[in-house]
Amino acid sequence: MTTVANDVLSDITNVSRRAFTLGLGAGVFVLAAGLKPSFGADGQTYGGDAMPHGLKEDPLVFLSVAEDGTVSIICHRSEMGQGIRTSLPMVMADELDADWSRVKIVQAPGDEPTYGNQNTDGSRSMRHHFQPARRMGAAARRMLEEAAAKTWNVPVDEVEAVNHEVIHKATGRKLGYGALAKSAAEMSVPPREKISLKKPSQFRYIGKGKIGLVDNFDITTGRAKYGIDTRFDDMLYAVIVRPPVYGGKVAKFDATEALKVPGVVKVVELESPPPPSEFQPLGGIAVIASNTWAAIQGRDKLDITWDHGPNASYSTDIYHADMRATAQKPGKVIRSYGDVDAAMKTAAKRITADYYIPHHAHGTIEPPAAVARIVDGKCEVWGPLQDPQAARDRLVKLLGIAYEDVTVNVTLLGGGFGRKSKPDFALEAALLSKAVDGRPVKVTWTREDDLMHDYLNTTAVEHLEAGLDADGKPVAWLHRSVAPSITSIFKPGVKYEAPFELGMGLVDVPLDVPNLRVENGEAEAHTRIGWFRSVTNVPHAFAIQSFVAELATAAGRDPKDYLLELIGPPRRITLKLPELKTDDPWWNYGEHPETYAIDTGRLRRVTEVVAQASKWGRELPKGRGLGIAAHRSFVTYTAAVVEVEVDGGGRITIPRVDIAVDCGPQINPERIRSQMEGAVIQGVSLATVSNITFRDGQVEQTNFDGFELTRIDAAPREIHVHLVAPDETYEEPLGGVGEPGVPPIAPAMVNAVFAATGKRLRELPIRDQMAS
Repeated sequence: MTTVANDVLSDITNVSRRAFTLGLGAGVFVLAAGLKPSFGADGQTYGGDAMPHGLKEDPLVFLSVAEDGTVSIICHRSEMGQGIRTSLPMVMADELDADWSRVKIVQAPGDEPTYGNQNTDGSRSMRHHFQPARRMGAAARRMLEEAAAKTWNVPVDEVEAVNHEVIHKATGRKLGYGALAKSAAEMSVPPREKISLKKPSQFRYIGKGKIGLVDNFDITTGRAKYGIDTRFDDMLYAVIVRPPVYGGKVAKFDATEALKVPGVVKVVELESPPPPSEFQPLGGIAVIASNTWAAIQGRDKLDITWDHGPNASYSTDIYHADMRATAQKPGKVIRSYGDVDAAMKTAAKRITADYYIPHHAHGTIEPPAAVARIVDGKCEVWGPLQDPQAARDRLVKLLGIAYEDVTVNVTLLGGGFGRKSKPDFALEAALLSKAVDGRPVKVTWTREDDLMHDYLNTTAVEHLEAGLDADGKPVAWLHRSVAPSITSIFKPGVKYEAPFELGMGLVDVPLDVPNLRVENGEAEAHTRIGWFRSVTNVPHAFAIQSFVAELATAAGRDPKDYLLELIGPPRRITLKLPELKTDDPWWNYGEHPETYAIDTGRLRRVTEVVAQASKWGRELPKGRGLGIAAHRSFVTYTAAVVEVEVDGGGRITIPRVDIAVDCGPQINPERIRSQMEGAVIQGVSLATVSNITFRDGQVEQTNFDGFELTRIDAAPREIHVHLVAPDETYEEPLGGVGEPGVPPIAPAMVNAVFAATGKRLRELPIRDQMAS
């Protein structure tokens, strides 16, 4: 088996578990049997326990000690720049009291029955696995202590593990972890009641922000191995021309000229499944060659006639108009209290606004790429996969082979943002390996492929109305959301947003308004919709936080003061019937509705912190303005202040962005800061330049010249991250970090533009609107 490896610290290895010897013993005792799942009153599970395959908590699976003292820790989540391959092992190493310089990180393959849930999305890796990782490290520490006590024939209470050694406190005798590895392997994994977790004052790594990204050296020196870097000596290379319209298929094709290109080995037609296509390949014509360039040249020579199918008329301008018309009409009521209609009639002033968000592509710097080979009826895949179990399950079904005969190896991801949780590109590689008698085949998506066939973030029209009293306070609030749903890739006829989409900043709007109604209008999808960083929080936050600023202007109030007044006093909110007008329970990011209740006190706090840090209210020269926005997403609270400068030609520069985040206990502050900084940059991209449009069913942007990302000259000159209210007990539940920084950036930015110019912008992206 070829190993895709990254040598970082001692070593970071990507191996299948069958090739990895566990130094603590290859025992099968599973500590997960003693887990206490998070149950609701109705018996429902929440958090990691509710995820497919749940949580696994077995130190004999996740941790080993070799006789030379090397501690190997398995990371079962996918690394895409968020730092989880550093942070999770760091937690385990801290509880083990291991010397970090002697820790080796091992990347797990896709195997959820062994490792528990591996779907790296939803900003939940640390919040689900922090406590299990602590307990596994503490259990292994206890086993080493018991081994030392047995060796010295002393009570275990007389020994203590300290920095990779076990010390006999009475005599000062010491044994290194390596010397104890063999005897520790004979110990039983202690039950949870015998495990002693460290006090926070004893932490060496957790919360300190001193452990750098373990992949950082290789990434910055070009040595890191991503999925696209996978190589085999006898490997073939493939590119695919896919139907240009979602739901289309090949009517006929001629490969004569393609086969004349030097290096082209074979041309293969792939079946196009009818929508909804889920995670299946889109089909089309694949060109397999001895190198990627030859495959691309061969693809260009194909002569294909397409049947464009049912979505050939999909055009963004028409669809936008249709959504806007739908948003003017009553939709399906999903939350309601008070009497909005009556309050609107008696309001002193009524404000109405419509906001538009276009489709967004993920634009990962590493486009989708995967290698597959089939040997003796067994399939092995290498790829940058966020959800390796999804790939494994579908490979089993696609190839008709046994589950144990499929291995999915997870490489470093050159960006993910939700795109690489859909394994269609890995399935393509397997199909093409099968077509060439099992030889390894790498499928590479070009940037054009990536943008034209992405699972896009939804487009949306958000219609808001508010009635204000004589003092400018809102007495009524109406919000209608119209957007195609992600669930449209799973089942036909979907017209409404799913509960999980409605729960992302729409139904859970935490405003202190006496009369409120939230509605959802119909919208059918005509392209693949998928998870994207912060998902529908992006359109919902953009609309709500922009509208709050508009109401402040209408009331003649300071936007920050008005926002705080609208959030209201500190309180904890859970949503349930009769306020919810749906049979579906409130989707709260999969977390317990009481443990993770909406806490307006925390939302107020991040708003106050970021306002103070940015010196809100300071005088600015002409053409400059500050905008503020706050949002709760992935059970974390963020607020941002963006400062913009707009010149006479409408060109925007961003001198400074402040962002405050309260994610509960801060496990790795350095990574929290990095995630917030990246979120700010991505939020600026969404606000200013990023946009996917369709004409006659086809994406119009085919590379980064059309679908733009914020470049260094347009990036904020300064980004200040403010970590709010760290929990020093580490007992409070954790929030997410990867996604919550994105939603407040776009509304804060358009609010800043209004403050600088008096121009109100309600559609994204804003750059091309500034010159008009």
